[in-house]
Amino acid sequence: MRRVVLASVVLALLACGSSKLQKSEAERDIKKDYPVLVMVSVPAKVSAEKGTEPHKKLLLLHDNLAKTGWFTIQRTDQGKREEFTYQLNANAPKTAMAAPSGGFQVKAAEADFVRATGLAPAGNSSVVTYQIRLTKPTPQFPLFEALYPGAKIGQTKDRHATYQKQGRDWVLMGTDEKFMKAN
Repeated sequence: MRRVVLASVVLALLACGSSKLQKSEAERDIKKDYPVLVMVSVPAKVSAEKGTEPHKKLLLLHDNLAKTGWFTIQRTDQGKREEFTYQLNANAPKTAMAAPSGGFQVKAAEADFVRATGLAPAGNSSVVTYQIRLTKPTPQFPLFEALYPGAKIGQTKDRHATYQKQGRDWVLMGTDEKFMKAN
């Protein structure tokens, strides 16, 4: 009789799924979304006051994009300000594309999944901390470095994924990753 009751309890627990998200399960799940493209945003039109930090970044953007030949660039002097207008050329590679929110994006590098480093359960949800590593730089990576000081190829960065328990399963609700899946 005891064996029957014990077997019933074990079967009931197995049917309910794991009550806690396992780090290895989250790691397998998150890893499927990598590598991702690390992109640099290129505005369609932007201006800045000459000599300011934003203007210096625009000059860096301009110089970098002018070398590629991927954009038709108009540079207009407006007294104390300078305006830059960018239009993507037909000969640009597929890694230079229109951005959903306007403007354009160009590939600077890729980011690969490294490992899950932590798991913080909170009832029916969990937050998983994981690491990504910058890899495969393109000629636009110096631009990315200028926009994000301290970014280096091979460097790891922490990211976070949120999971929610839905029925028997743990479902990935989202991450704080901003990049899109590489093909």
